[in-house]
Amino acid sequence: MYSNKENVNILTSLLVAHGVRHEVVCPGSRNSPIVHNLTECSDIQCHPVTDERSAGFYALGMCQCSGLPVAVCVTSGTALLNLVPAVAEARYQHQPLVVISADRPLQWIDQLDGQTLPQPGVFGSFVGKSVSLPEPHDDETRWYCNRLVNEALLASRYEDVPVHINVPISEPLFDFTVPSLPQQRTIERIHCFPNFEAIAVDVGERFLKASRPMIVIGQTKDDGYAEHYADDYHLVTDYAVVLHESLSGFISPSHFDEVLSRVGEQPEYQPDFVLYLGDTIVSKRLKKFLRGCKDCYFVAANESGNLSDTFMNLHHWVHSDAWTMLLTLADLLREKHSKPTAFRDLWWQALTRAMIHTDQFVPAFSQMAAVRMFEQYCDSCKHFVHYANSMAIRLANIYARHYVYCNRGVNGIEGSLSTAAGFSLVAKNPVFIVIGDLSFFYDSNALWNKELKGNFRILLLNNGGGGIFRQLPVGDGRSSALDYVMGSHQTSAEGICKSYGVEYHSARNEVEMEDGIRLLLQQESSRPLLLEVFTDAETDTQVLKDYYRSLSI
Repeated sequence: MYSNKENVNILTSLLVAHGVRHEVVCPGSRNSPIVHNLTECSDIQCHPVTDERSAGFYALGMCQCSGLPVAVCVTSGTALLNLVPAVAEARYQHQPLVVISADRPLQWIDQLDGQTLPQPGVFGSFVGKSVSLPEPHDDETRWYCNRLVNEALLASRYEDVPVHINVPISEPLFDFTVPSLPQQRTIERIHCFPNFEAIAVDVGERFLKASRPMIVIGQTKDDGYAEHYADDYHLVTDYAVVLHESLSGFISPSHFDEVLSRVGEQPEYQPDFVLYLGDTIVSKRLKKFLRGCKDCYFVAANESGNLSDTFMNLHHWVHSDAWTMLLTLADLLREKHSKPTAFRDLWWQALTRAMIHTDQFVPAFSQMAAVRMFEQYCDSCKHFVHYANSMAIRLANIYARHYVYCNRGVNGIEGSLSTAAGFSLVAKNPVFIVIGDLSFFYDSNALWNKELKGNFRILLLNNGGGGIFRQLPVGDGRSSALDYVMGSHQTSAEGICKSYGVEYHSARNEVEMEDGIRLLLQQESSRPLLLEVFTDAETDTQVLKDYYRSLSI
């Protein structure tokens, strides 16, 4: 019988799945549920050692001999600190030592209770990965616990680094009533960068066997591959559903957000295989949609080497760049003479109708209308275009037909103006940024730079606050929501522009906006230019709602 602590059982199951076969265990009460599980588990051989400092080096020696991850388990408090010398030695010997520490519940740390000290992160840079498990209470925290253990054990297995898994355990400690360990999702890593053959075997075969294959492409670098390998890309899109945003570098927009607003969770639109390439995606709809596809095999590939379980159902993680994956799949499709799947045709028809709707929908004077007009007149072959976060980048995903630069690493509104300004200092061609008011005023010191030149152009969308927050339940027009959540204001950029020597223009209607955008795109200048388009926040919200409501799929 096993412990009734879910995080302990998840950990035990994944230790076995990831090939940990030896564990050094030290005495204590808080770690007793972990030790009990390990001794009950026939796949793991336990080795008792009383002195924790010695135990760490015992486990290190086992790593050296076996070449495999070996765990050492200690109780809470200073017991963990005794492992620092062994962990430091493992770090510089590149040995996969797995430290497992029992801990008190978070609420009791630093409360003068027995054997409590802040245990997460105690090893600092000596470990390649440090995680502290939740005590699960629902499916999301169970997924989180599973993911954290997978991340730590994958780092140990494939990077040859020591890792630390901290396990808070609430009392009672000695309830051993669970008859079997839970079946746990084990994430596997395919280290094939840049091994095309490994991709073909491990990913390509699953891709070809799937009846409803889908590829999702997140943010990538502007490396020119999209144009250079256009034929390979189109070969893949002719066979499978390929969804991407303007941050991915592909020319034609993929209006999947519009499709998902209509099809919801209809099963015929759900994939049975998803390959996620690149980094972040903006669409919350797509994340929610794919997180609901439980009968689906998910593979993620990125060249950063970071495991990201964005859709909460990852099965394989590939260390590879997006284009290596796409080119390999294209070669497989040529070899097999594969024809489009019915699933692809279903999505293609829906995406085409969404694209036609976008082209035909003429928004009233609003931020949406401003972005639409800017993108119609913008020559992306001669310009670099940045978008700030929040509503600006979402409008870009509707209208942009070129690569879009955006700070989507952590999606903050700060620094968007500074990033584009710095870009303009080393770029020969014009650099544009489309930015909302809060993001602009927050980062307005970006204009406090005498090196800025006339190649830097700003389209400022000012509706008096964070318009995207009007889509939240709190953004219902109450004064408290407007003041505290949306950051409502009556500020203009005109004074800032005068202070910093930026040529200023404004627009408050359709005619002024069109004249201003043409000027922004075409006028010669030795200093930066800014066009401030003033719109009404309620109208902006309504226009976007009308856009989605009038869509027919």
